[in-house]
Amino acid sequence: MGRLTETIKHLLIINVLFFIATNLYGDQMYAWFSLYFPQNDHFQLWQIVTHMFMHGGFMHILFNMYALYAFGSPLERMWGTNKFLFFYISAGLGAALIHIGVNYYYYNEGMNALMSAGLTESSILEIINSGQYSTQWYEIAGKSTIDNFLGAFNTPVVGASGAIYGILVAFGMSYPNSELFLLFLPVPIKAKFFIPVLIALDLFSGVTGYSLFGQGIAHFAHVGGALFGFLMMWYWKKNQFNNNRWN
Repeated sequence: MGRLTETIKHLLIINVLFFIATNLYGDQMYAWFSLYFPQNDHFQLWQIVTHMFMHGGFMHILFNMYALYAFGSPLERMWGTNKFLFFYISAGLGAALIHIGVNYYYYNEGMNALMSAGLTESSILEIINSGQYSTQWYEIAGKSTIDNFLGAFNTPVVGASGAIYGILVAFGMSYPNSELFLLFLPVPIKAKFFIPVLIALDLFSGVTGYSLFGQGIAHFAHVGGALFGFLMMWYWKKNQFNNNRWN
């Protein structure tokens, strides 16, 4: 890991300041800066960026900021400030894009089922934007479809995890034989094995709904950040940009 690099230091400071403000003005901070579904009345365009600096609790920000420091520092030293920051923000935006895309799938599935029963989109939006729903909807579309529909619409996403997953992929591709030690498995595991397994577990949890790491995790945002991180690394290596610094 080595010394704390300048961009990492500033990202840590920004995240901590957001975390302190969230603890002081919780509901208002979440309403302003979390990433809501675009059809939700709380959605604002800036949330696509600001959600990356919001966190849901102490352990959430602790693990994310440690990962940012541990895996991001070598990359910033190799790439330079501008290239690292471009990669970090791009991975975070990619994570948001995939997360919203998956939520649109769940939203359209539920909305189409309800509209096929004679309900109008405007009436449904009026109900769910008021924070309510009808139990009769479960009889129309089934529990899984309605739960996914309501969850996609109502649940905001926060955290730097999508950008962090992009950083993990970049670290694994740049330092594949680096050995990582896990608290729950105190044996060294090479990055080229550990990181793909971690992403596969997130994909499994996102598809099946069975989470190994707890509830309330935006698994497809993690997968999206990893995917965009991989695509950027692949493009840079193919075009020999990977070894160029952007200072």
